[in-house]
Amino acid sequence: MDRAQKEKVVEELGQIFESSGVVVVAHYEGLTVAEMQDLRGRAREAGSSVRVAKNRLAKIALEGKPCESITSYLTGMTVLTYSEDPVAAAKVVEDFAKENKKFEILGGAMGETALDRAGVEAVSKMPSREELIASIVGCIGAPASNIAGAIGAPASNIASILSTIEEKAA
Repeated sequence: MDRAQKEKVVEELGQIFESSGVVVVAHYEGLTVAEMQDLRGRAREAGSSVRVAKNRLAKIALEGKPCESITSYLTGMTVLTYSEDPVAAAKVVEDFAKENKKFEILGGAMGETALDRAGVEAVSKMPSREELIASIVGCIGAPASNIAGAIGAPASNIASILSTIEEKAA
């Protein structure tokens, strides 16, 4: 890799570190190509990405970035999993790590907040952005349906009272 290619990689990694909601660092030593492809496929489905980069270049890219604290995790054969959604990448790596004992999560960063192994696990258990939006929409829609039910209820009550009176009269 020549100097221009290295500079391009450092620039790409810098963009990743700046724009990602979460970055998770893991060791992947011993995984097969098929297992790595499985991880990439899962990440793609969840809206996150997987990137293997030289640790030295990643450390250069981290300088001055909000998640600079993950520099200490960049030793050995590391893989970066990242996403704009602060939960997606963490969920993908946690699920993958449960099935693949060779895949070891080291930690990560969520913005300026450094995450250790337990922190990544805690983030993975949080609801995703889509789940939060769905619950907010449900909360917003519930009062409207309650109001519609309350408005319609008196009419149905009156109808049932009238039918009861009519039955008694007959």
